[in-house]
Amino acid sequence: MPKISVCIPTCNRSHLLTSAIASVLDQTYRDFELIVCDDGSTDSTPALMSEFVGRGIHYIRHPQRIGKSNNMRSGFAAARGEYFIKFDDDDRLRPQFLQRTSAILDKNPNIDFVSTDHWAIDINNNIDEKQTQLNSQRWGRTELPAGIIQDLLTTVFVNQSLQIGATLFRHSALQTVGFLRPNLQNCEDNDLFVRLAIAGKKCYYLPELLMEYRFHAGQQGIDRAIPYLTDKLRYLTSYEFEREKLEELRLRRIAETQLALGLRLIDVGETAKGRSMVWAGKSVSEAKMWVGLGLSLLPVKWRDRAFRILRKLFVE
Repeated sequence: MPKISVCIPTCNRSHLLTSAIASVLDQTYRDFELIVCDDGSTDSTPALMSEFVGRGIHYIRHPQRIGKSNNMRSGFAAARGEYFIKFDDDDRLRPQFLQRTSAILDKNPNIDFVSTDHWAIDINNNIDEKQTQLNSQRWGRTELPAGIIQDLLTTVFVNQSLQIGATLFRHSALQTVGFLRPNLQNCEDNDLFVRLAIAGKKCYYLPELLMEYRFHAGQQGIDRAIPYLTDKLRYLTSYEFEREKLEELRLRRIAETQLALGLRLIDVGETAKGRSMVWAGKSVSEAKMWVGLGLSLLPVKWRDRAFRILRKLFVE
């Protein structure tokens, strides 16, 4: 039985998958299995993986799309290792990731997972040191000391400091909380960390850059924004916090998400649902609420231009 299971979920990224696989095969720690779970790729991924099968790599191919979290759950179900890590097909592990993180779990049976910092890389695998520093500062990792995180819930919910692809878990800890929720395509990582914190699991933070996270150019279009905001709302409404300040923040984030989602829905013509969402999020900005409700009275064909003008005004 392998000590560590490494899972790479993939979908139509054969041009990046090779680099992700290579980063695992280049690990200084060798007692691992690699599982690639493919969510119905229609590119050259199956042909690429045929070159790796038989070299200790387990390939799970779903002939049709089953969804992001469901695909990752299939990889987790196949994992045999005591420890488990999942990272995306466009990212990379540094050569000593498995060695450095597993050593901490080996020596500390009371720790449930180890998380590290990570480099920012571009499409050509070039490290962006400035972006790396800004990213670490933005998500509060520069303020996290080495060792067991004392207030894990604040770290993962308020600051959202941890990156799941830079984290090695005990398989048993993930089993306890059920790993990823089924049919959740966005915010599944945030949701997992919060559930682990609520369950009282312990995390050790290792302030070393042991993973490479790829930044892509381009903005999130409306076709992606609506599913993202819908899943974010599902994530935020899945639990309540006993601590008053955390609960106030959760409710504010729910209202912010409802307002943003409502405006997007009105933009694409889902008027009734959009109005309901905008009204629910009025505590965040009554001005945006009234503007959104006003724009919902326009013919659908005029709304896109009106919303583009509105977004420009709010930015400026």
